[in-house]
Amino acid sequence: MNGSMEHLIGNNYNMNNHLINSFIEASFFRFISSISIRSNYIIELSIKKKFLFMIIKYLKLDSTLNFHGLLDIWVVDYPQEINRFQVNYLMVSYIIPARIRLIAYTSEINQIPSITSLFKSANWLEREAYDFFGVFFSEHPDLRRILTDYGFEGYPMRKDFPLTGYFEVRYDDESKKVIHEPLRLSQEFRYFDFLTPWEND
Repeated sequence: MNGSMEHLIGNNYNMNNHLINSFIEASFFRFISSISIRSNYIIELSIKKKFLFMIIKYLKLDSTLNFHGLLDIWVVDYPQEINRFQVNYLMVSYIIPARIRLIAYTSEINQIPSITSLFKSANWLEREAYDFFGVFFSEHPDLRRILTDYGFEGYPMRKDFPLTGYFEVRYDDESKKVIHEPLRLSQEFRYFDFLTPWEND
């Protein structure tokens, strides 16, 4: 690694420390479960979901922080947990520059605040999270499926969703249209135990 790259990364790391101090000094420490700097110099905040909108609004509008960019929203499913869905927000400040990842947790029946009023790009990202995982975003202007087909049942990216799904879609040449019908497997679905593939006699 050359000296200029080391200097750039070093400045980024110091700036992240400055951001953390500024954030805590702004009294948001009461709403944060944990805070850290990852090995890739991304600030990581675990926050309570009821304060999510307030914190993201602060990060965007604060004249020092300037986190004006929303890069992504993604979900991780932990079905063994009560709040099984980890909702992640990746924001960027082009002024500093720095990136920050916010983490909030929600369940199948509870909602998480929508941030579409702060970032228009969140509209499709939240719809994708709803379509694939069934995460409900309160006050979303148009929370409906975006990638799965019409009439799709279930949420395909949940870890308890069957790999084969429930229905198949095909074009019927006789009726000249696309039809939905229950999935028919050509052979019995089998589970394989990869830890013990053979039984001992």
